[in-house]
Amino acid sequence: MTDYNFNIKAKRPEEIYQNVFEYFKDDQVIKYSTSKSMMKIQEKITLRALEIIKIQPKDLVLDAGSGCGFSSIVLNKLGFNVVSLDIIKHLLTYYQIPELNPTLADICLTPFRDETFEAIISISALQWIYSDLNNTNMENNLYNLINSFHRILKPNGKVIFQFYPKTKNIMEKIGSTFKKKDFFEGNFIIDNIKSPKKRKIFLFLKKKP
Repeated sequence: MTDYNFNIKAKRPEEIYQNVFEYFKDDQVIKYSTSKSMMKIQEKITLRALEIIKIQPKDLVLDAGSGCGFSSIVLNKLGFNVVSLDIIKHLLTYYQIPELNPTLADICLTPFRDETFEAIISISALQWIYSDLNNTNMENNLYNLINSFHRILKPNGKVIFQFYPKTKNIMEKIGSTFKKKDFFEGNFIIDNIKSPKKRKIFLFLKKKP
């Protein structure tokens, strides 16, 4: 893969806080959930993810790490059957939108039946699961996520992650870990690859038969 610059001066939340619970305290939940700019960014990324993944309206889609539901709202408006899943209760219930089927759970240990979903979309969540090459717990969480997503996807089901890896090595380690399990096939798609600020990284995967 072509080498490019990951060096961005501003630190992201997952670099500052030990975990997502520490970051999303009450004041941050309100700030995030009422941010119009965040809503627009999430909508744009979700639409781009749909361009890549190419799924059909009426498909049952899991929004993994949905937060307050910005991506889920987009999916719902476009005609998808959506389940919003997040581990932060106050985020998940902020807007009280029952048609998004809010489900409180860890995306690494999803509580659904086998072969439930046609697709899984995860926007800006994967970096909380795995952001440190030397963290064994994070590596275990990533394996749990892979096993869980493979289990709940229907045959030939699709997954797309948009995330913000801190380094190129972390991005490639995530890709190699998915390949190591041999449950999925796919590749990275990187928009605006030469611009650290505008770059968007997607990992698109399809469950092997």
